[in-house]
Amino acid sequence: MTDIMMIEAAAARLQGKARRTPMLSSPFLDDLAGRRVLVKAECLQHTGSFKFRGAWNAISALEPAGVIAFSSGNHAQGVALAARLRGIGAVIIMPADAPAIKIANTRDLGAEVVLYDRETEDRDALGARLAAERGLTLIKPFDMAEVIAGQGTCGLEIAEQAAEAGVSAADVLVCCGGGGLTSGVALALEARAPGLCVRPVEPEGFDDVTRSLATGKIQTNTRLSGSICDAIVTPRPGALTWPIIQRLCGPGAVVSEDQALKAMALAHDRLKIVLEPGGAVALAAALFLPGQGDAVIALATGGNVDRAMMARALAL
Repeated sequence: MTDIMMIEAAAARLQGKARRTPMLSSPFLDDLAGRRVLVKAECLQHTGSFKFRGAWNAISALEPAGVIAFSSGNHAQGVALAARLRGIGAVIIMPADAPAIKIANTRDLGAEVVLYDRETEDRDALGARLAAERGLTLIKPFDMAEVIAGQGTCGLEIAEQAAEAGVSAADVLVCCGGGGLTSGVALALEARAPGLCVRPVEPEGFDDVTRSLATGKIQTNTRLSGSICDAIVTPRPGALTWPIIQRLCGPGAVVSEDQALKAMALAHDRLKIVLEPGGAVALAAALFLPGQGDAVIALATGGNVDRAMMARALAL
């Protein structure tokens, strides 16, 4: 089970490998939200998302001869880069409808890409079969202790940066798919900044974690595709992530696609960063949903967006 000691060990492995991403702010966003908004810019992490943290930690801890992963694109790129830096091969299973830039980037990082139909094929089963056939170690996108620990290093940085900013009590809004980042950050903050409360944020129609928290039981999404927030579209919370989320997180929040697109445009205009829709939902919740307290922290989790989608956001 992932704990603070595993997260600290992950931080040691990531020292000099991952970027300590900045905490950004803008008076314009503060005025819009009616409170102080701090944005943890993980879109500036290697490969454009937080996923490099978990990928590097898992591959470094396990030292496999070769790896396989399944991902819509951000975990794919994190694993591909980590494997390349470790000098091992990587096979990445990606949905055929993933953004073209994510598929291209994953291939450009040296990984073999296997495409699948997320409506008709089970990616977990496909990954398990290929791993067995080729003798590869499966690096799961969120439901893996070493991955959760790697993502938790982002929480250690948030604790330090919030303290530097004079913030000791606030909601920490996290873009949430299967819950690897959400649970890892929650564990880190439990130990290092207990006044900061993690709240998962999801897109409309794919709010399984929010509904699970509300009911106390794991809920499943009826659809597996159809959202522009592809990075955080998952069937249900993970078996490892859910108990952590249930124990440590506050209520979930849900935003519309239009709100995510508006947050992308505001991040571009006011913070000078590029976000993808799934990486912007936490900022959208901070800006457009009611909140409590004098400050809120939002994770900007990814910036791997096609030009057409970015143009759509900027046209609003």
